[in-house]
Amino acid sequence: MKKVLMSFLIVVVTSASLCAQKSATFIESGKAIRGYDPVAYFTAGKPVKGNENFKFSWNHADWYFSSQQNLDLFKSNPEKYAPQYGGYCAYGLSDGHKAPTDNNAWTIVNDKLYLNYSLDVKKEWSKNQKERIEKADKNWPDIKDKE
Repeated sequence: MKKVLMSFLIVVVTSASLCAQKSATFIESGKAIRGYDPVAYFTAGKPVKGNENFKFSWNHADWYFSSQQNLDLFKSNPEKYAPQYGGYCAYGLSDGHKAPTDNNAWTIVNDKLYLNYSLDVKKEWSKNQKERIEKADKNWPDIKDKE
């Protein structure tokens, strides 16, 4: 029942935020992953808000960074630092749909950044992470450019 409720909640939230999901990158208020610095998850070990002075356009989105050093790291290898599935919820993708994410609900697995809808969803995703990643990897090519 809890799993059904969690899936229902993700679908409801997904429906309410379709305008943010037309892109292959999760964009809110014109900023990829809400303007958080994707490199900071790796270097600082926590979500850090990016700075308007350190902006880079990549993959049809504007990415923000907390320092010139992080911006330079991203520019040198964006695929290494960008979150998987364009920053959409890893749990949602494993269920076959896009959902927005909470920048505090994150995990690095095998040097890849994954974001989830909420801390509760992250907890559910973590229970069978490997299988969820495999499903999301399989679903992403068909879902990434859809609403």
